[in-house]
Amino acid sequence: MTFADNLQQLPGVAHLSALELLDSAGHVVATIENKPGKAGSLAVYAALAAKHGSLSVAAAQEGLTLFAEHTANARAHPGSHPNIDRLLAVIASNEGLAVKLIPA
Repeated sequence: MTFADNLQQLPGVAHLSALELLDSAGHVVATIENKPGKAGSLAVYAALAAKHGSLSVAAAQEGLTLFAEHTANARAHPGSHPNIDRLLAVIASNEGLAVKLIPA
C-alpha cells in the first residue's frame, strides 16, 4: 500500500491543531502541526500514539510501514523527511517519546 492508501485508513485529525513529542525529561523535542504538508505525519503519529500509548520502538517500526514509499526515500536522503528520521532515531536509540495531543 502507498502512503496515501494508508492515510485513508487512519482516523482523521481535524480535531487536532498539533501534537508534541516529549523526551523522558518531559521536554518538547518536536511539534507536528496540522497544516498542509504536515497533516499526514500528524495523522500517522496520532494513530501510533492512540494504538501504542507513546512513540515506542514498536510504534516507530509500525510508523515506517505506514509512511510506505517515503520511508525508503528518507533512508536514501537523510534530512529530507524529518518525521521519518525521528522514527528511525527512536528505533536506533531504543528511547521512545511521549505524545501530547493539542486540540484544535
